Amino acid sequence: MSLPFAPGLKVYLAPGATDMRKSFRGLVAATREVLEEDPLSGHVFGFCNRRRTLLKLLLWDTTGFWIFAKRLEQGTFAWPDPAPGELKLQLSGEELAAVLGGYALDVSTRRRWWGRVHRA
Repeated sequence: MSLPFAPGLKVYLAPGATDMRKSFRGLVAATREVLEEDPLSGHVFGFCNRRRTLLKLLLWDTTGFWIFAKRLEQGTFAWPDPAPGELKLQLSGEELAAVLGGYALDVSTRRRWWGRVHRA
């Protein structure tokens, strides 16, 4: 099963390990303090444990927070690292789906596609 992500969705991942005992309040605080982002923005915020076997995603939907959690029975997530000097890593919804599906983003590359420019 995969989560459907809307086009243009921004995903921010926290670097390193996060204490997975955190629930709503703890993840909201980590979003503000670690990622320096507004948890009410509607973006998805991702956190992973030290062993890379459990991750949690935090999302605000205008009425409340959602927490999505995934624990692997075998193997580990290929949790990407931000660029040097960056506090967080920004992904697209497609890239998050790849991480959730077991792909390592550091060994894959995004193909450059032509896109129509919309003029106002």
